[in-house]
Amino acid sequence: MTHKVIGNLVDIINRKIYHAAILVEENRITAIQPLSGESDRFILPGFVDAHIHIESSMLVPSAFARLAVVHGTVGTVSDPHEIANVLGVEGVQYMIDNAEKVPLKINFGAPSCVPATDFETAGATIDATAIDQLLAQPNVKYLAEMMNYPGVLNEDPVVMAKLAAAKKHRKPIDGHAPGLREEAAKQYIEHGISTDHECFTYEEALEKLQNGMKILIREGSAAKNYAALHALIDEFPDKIMLCSDDKHPDDLLEGHIDKLVARAVKDGHDLFNVLRAACINPVVHYGLDIGQLKVGDVADFVVVNNMKDFEVVETYIDGQCVARGGVALFPKISPTIVNKFSTSAKRPQDFVKKAATHQGEIPVIEAIDKEIVTNRILLPPRVESGYLVSDIKNDILKIAVVNRYQNELPAVAFIKGFGLKDGAMASCVGHDSHNIIAVGTNDEQISQAVNLIIEHKGGIAVVQGKTEKVLPLPIAGIMSDKDGKVVAQQYADLDRFAKKTLESSLTAPFMTLSFMALLVIPRLKLSDKGLFDGEKFEFIYILKCNA
Repeated sequence: MTHKVIGNLVDIINRKIYHAAILVEENRITAIQPLSGESDRFILPGFVDAHIHIESSMLVPSAFARLAVVHGTVGTVSDPHEIANVLGVEGVQYMIDNAEKVPLKINFGAPSCVPATDFETAGATIDATAIDQLLAQPNVKYLAEMMNYPGVLNEDPVVMAKLAAAKKHRKPIDGHAPGLREEAAKQYIEHGISTDHECFTYEEALEKLQNGMKILIREGSAAKNYAALHALIDEFPDKIMLCSDDKHPDDLLEGHIDKLVARAVKDGHDLFNVLRAACINPVVHYGLDIGQLKVGDVADFVVVNNMKDFEVVETYIDGQCVARGGVALFPKISPTIVNKFSTSAKRPQDFVKKAATHQGEIPVIEAIDKEIVTNRILLPPRVESGYLVSDIKNDILKIAVVNRYQNELPAVAFIKGFGLKDGAMASCVGHDSHNIIAVGTNDEQISQAVNLIIEHKGGIAVVQGKTEKVLPLPIAGIMSDKDGKVVAQQYADLDRFAKKTLESSLTAPFMTLSFMALLVIPRLKLSDKGLFDGEKFEFIYILKCNA
């Protein structure tokens, strides 16, 4: 059966727009017929998120898809290392199987760093043999971000074996090297690593581009690098892609790559260069089975209202209209529950930390709004009755990481930047090992928030006195089994509570919290084993409680 879609066709490659009819038979474009006149609709290739961890939306792929397609997203390049750090290869396969039940073209990679480091407790390991087996699958498109850049630079045998597996299968290797510059960056790239989404300055990105890398401009819920990098869109139009990396469900309700495209065009960037970054470059780089609006291609495209707002009218995947007027046209899927969670409830006294004799300044994590990098600062602690406690007045709060896989004492440190005036917040979304991470104004409420997560075997929570709010995440402790709009509403409620009631000053307090245990991002982070220097890649000291 042949059907026709009419509108102003946006030909990105040939840089022209003309009125046309697209003829679709089964799942392919069989003809494009130029027409006279013009339309109030514009047809362009669908948007592709060039790097995202779907798990960070707290949704399974099938639920994520129902939110993404209404924004014109036809495909993603997705790294499943969040669930892989909990469940290993079984978790990767779970994501693949669930994604296959919906039309959105979710292209998974083989997670390269499970666990991300040896300085934290994860739930699983994926070795080079497992990487090779994953990459042998046709639906596993690339080796996902190689976060262990010290291992690359030092030519660690395990890391080299993983890189070799990708080269053997002729699949791209994604990078992750925040702040890596000059000779070290060049050496990293020379090992065949082709992309980086972690650049947070123009100079860093430019240097990596000049050494042969492609740069992904990231604008997620917490990490927002567009402002620093967007000039590159017109300077290197064939080497730039757009991504979100991590996107919370309430943000996904509002928009996806479509919003970033509209922003870039509004900022004066060449329309065709912007669309090339959003629609074409990821397809070419990763060899994706996603159409580019040419005769013979699979019929993946979107219809938008204009070339300014990019409000999506319809989304087509494989020739079928999968979204119209902001509504997904395919059914919800009821996911199965998989998890790994083994720790018992904690007590307030489990989080106490004695002050050293003549306690001087201590290293403090400084969270930076809209960034996942942190600063390392030295500040005098607040000491009461011989114990280190939160200093609410100076915004130096206690932060704790609790091992979810074994029954161990928490690790504690102090953090500045959250601005809480009361209460505590906790999350089992704690990149990359997804242990429980919490920040709060006193040990009682930190313990209370942590225990809500333990009770539900995963989730995010806020507490203030007797008020408790929790969003359960029973799938691997990091994803909900509910519909995306439901999860978005629940998450938005907790987010508002953290900002309005606890008075957090952060744009995305839960997303920022989730990265405070991500050791591969400089400069200072906390794992379940202790306080970690992300530049030297070593512990500052072990900061276990009751010690």
